[in-house]
Amino acid sequence: MKIFKYTFTLLLAAILLSACTDNFEEINKNPNAPESVEPQFLLTNIISVAIDQNTYYQGFDQSNYFAQFVAAIDFGFLDRYIIGSNSTYWGVINKLLTDINSMKASPSSNEAYEAVGDIMRCFLFSQMTDMWNDVPYTEANRLEEGFDKPKFDTQESIYTDPETGILAVLERSANTLENTNQVISGDVMFNNDLDKWVRFANSLRVRYIMRISKRLTDFSDLSALANSGKLMQSNADNAVLPYLATAPNQFPFFLSSVGGLVEHVMSKTADSVLSLWDDPRIGVLYQPVAAGLANDTVYYRGIQNGQTNERVQQQGLGVNDLSVVGSIFRDVPDGADAQFMQYAEVQFALAEAVQRNYISGDAQQYYQNGVRASFDYYGVEVPEDYFTREAIALNGTDNITKIMTQKWLSLINIGHEAWFNIRRAGIPSIKAGPDAVNEGRYPVRYLYPESEQASNASNYQEAVERIGGDNINSKGWWERD
Repeated sequence: MKIFKYTFTLLLAAILLSACTDNFEEINKNPNAPESVEPQFLLTNIISVAIDQNTYYQGFDQSNYFAQFVAAIDFGFLDRYIIGSNSTYWGVINKLLTDINSMKASPSSNEAYEAVGDIMRCFLFSQMTDMWNDVPYTEANRLEEGFDKPKFDTQESIYTDPETGILAVLERSANTLENTNQVISGDVMFNNDLDKWVRFANSLRVRYIMRISKRLTDFSDLSALANSGKLMQSNADNAVLPYLATAPNQFPFFLSSVGGLVEHVMSKTADSVLSLWDDPRIGVLYQPVAAGLANDTVYYRGIQNGQTNERVQQQGLGVNDLSVVGSIFRDVPDGADAQFMQYAEVQFALAEAVQRNYISGDAQQYYQNGVRASFDYYGVEVPEDYFTREAIALNGTDNITKIMTQKWLSLINIGHEAWFNIRRAGIPSIKAGPDAVNEGRYPVRYLYPESEQASNASNYQEAVERIGGDNINSKGWWERD
């Protein structure tokens, strides 16, 4: 699962996040000239903070409930769709976007730093629009230019504008990095390898083209990417950053109290899928039931999402009666990676694209590449008969469901990606729990932060009216039927 370790750490990132955003003016003031931070330090900060946020605080601790990788048997607010604004992440993203601007504007910057910064900027803005819908984009983080109340751009323009849209910027950034003679430093994810940044940018383009595929009729760009040889080629190209064995850089759940396990038990959804597949990855992602181990019996048990602790107690179930998350997330400080994207996701996206006739190619090969990559990532052997099993074989029966469900499993902890895919494709079929508060509906967004309502009221109100209301059920442009 580990590809390489770095001497840079998330502790450095935490220090830099503070130094580069909240308190920068208060440190080492020079009355005669503006201060700047060298781009390599800013890049370390941007990657480390963004990838840690994406993996643990957004993926493991939030989106895993929406995607039903886990359930909570106590304190299950998100599991029951009691959803707020996620305003902390909104603030972190905007601070990181400011740091990207600072990195690009640094006197020591160059076109390689600028292109890498734009790739990260595209990733962060995709997060914002897919989690909140229309958001400030073209005028965002431009206070020094007078945009103190930035307009909210439409999700369609954020993705597809031919000049400023995410897809266009990613393409330009990849082209720049392919042709530049400049170098970067401080890259804790790819060790300053610009070729891997090209592959990451192009793989993100595949992700986002599939994200908006309901609204597209022309898939020539996707076809060109599939045949370019410039996508992620194996797990060696994964956009990941390993957590470390030393404090304070371990996977954060390793540092949590034992009581935290009640919020991260195996869901009935995950149990049913992995049991149907007879899939050995279950033993990595989840732990056998403790009560069974006490009797020398190994088995796994999940529980229905969206229940109050009172309802769970009525069933006579506790942590020892259910499977909790795997040892790699709980018992081993460096058992997990922080993640933006894996090679497996790209292969599943291409398999889906072929199956839907968006592009030509071998869906079976892409599909098996994705499955094998996921098994390899978790250090598990693929059973010899795996691809002949009825629930897994691409044999013309429910092929899209099989592809998307395998993709779903591969996205555990990768931010909100599984949630986004479920919202787009409806696979796997997610049902609200008995104590969910959203009238049985599946949530599709967070609420806008109150800070936007207070400081940018006119533009906020215009966006709210455009998207159909500031509630958790207002679908975005790419997911509407």
